Amino acid sequence: MAQLLMPKATAVWLVENTTLTFPQIAEFCGLHALEVQGIADGEVAQGMLGLDPTVNGQLTKEEIARCEADKNERLRMSKATIPLPAMRTKGPRYTPVAKRQDKPDAVAWLIRHHPELTDAQISKLIGTTKQTIAAVRDRSHWNFANLRPRDPVLLGLCTQSDLNAAVLKGRKTLEKNAAAKEEAAPTDEAAKPEEPPRRATLADLGKFLPEHNT
Repeated sequence: MAQLLMPKATAVWLVENTTLTFPQIAEFCGLHALEVQGIADGEVAQGMLGLDPTVNGQLTKEEIARCEADKNERLRMSKATIPLPAMRTKGPRYTPVAKRQDKPDAVAWLIRHHPELTDAQISKLIGTTKQTIAAVRDRSHWNFANLRPRDPVLLGLCTQSDLNAAVLKGRKTLEKNAAAKEEAAPTDEAAKPEEPPRRATLADLGKFLPEHNT
């Protein structure tokens, strides 16, 4: 089944505008029946505006009526006839404004403790720009004198699992590059230039002549 848009707001609307049971609404919205009951009692989602699922094409009025008539039936989501917003799966993560000033400190910490990480990996890990990373590396950052290297995990800029994965990937890349350089480097014997053949001299020919007694 397609993902429901704003499930809690949809549950609020269904509670306020239909006679569907709590289990029916809970299953359709992906919530717990007790949470739906809390919405009905005014203990959950207070002040939240309900979202009509019939407006965005995720549910029809006929489907609601069908399930209202039989409490054992379950709501079936309609096939969307209007384009739905795509779920964002990749891209720079959002960082609260209060934590953005901590990013240079995190960059300094990563550069000091994990030199195997590339600028691209650091940028992706904590959501900063390559220009900022380069400025911290070459000490040209406008606030470099006040930077305090701090663990980005403790700052809440990334998770420990993300950091471990980035470090592991960086180390594997370094090992792979080192192995490639070793294979490409010529051996001592191959690098040694071949000596041209030495021409024979009269002294060499004398070794093959018979000795004469004087």
